[in-house]
Amino acid sequence: MLELILGYLGFGLMLALAGIGSSIGTTIAGNAAEGALKKNPDKSSQYMVLSAMPATQGLYGFVAFLMWIGKDFAADGFKLFAVGLGVGAVCLFSAIRQGKLCANGIIGISQGHDVMTNTMIYAALPEFYAILALVAALMI
Repeated sequence: MLELILGYLGFGLMLALAGIGSSIGTTIAGNAAEGALKKNPDKSSQYMVLSAMPATQGLYGFVAFLMWIGKDFAADGFKLFAVGLGVGAVCLFSAIRQGKLCANGIIGISQGHDVMTNTMIYAALPEFYAILALVAALMI
């Protein structure tokens, strides 16, 4: 019974934490974009691209969630809990930190600096860890 509960809890954490991280990360960058629009509205497409970047971690959590559907929660409960917590936590923190990084890039762009490419490269670094978490979840 305990393994079944842990399995469902891990399954939920995998999806929920990744989604929560993405919603926080995108709103952090989105808030910066709203402020930047007041200063330099001509760069709105660049703000939008950077604001959307943290949304991908929620997708990674969802893909991991889909890949674990059909597993025997009673037999694999401990494993599913560990995988779910791991993927969820990595995606949560990755999305939040990526949102903060993108927000700084948005502010820089609004001030007239040409930092779009550099910001996207820097934002790919926390994204990499979310991808690694997804790959690990798929390999287990």
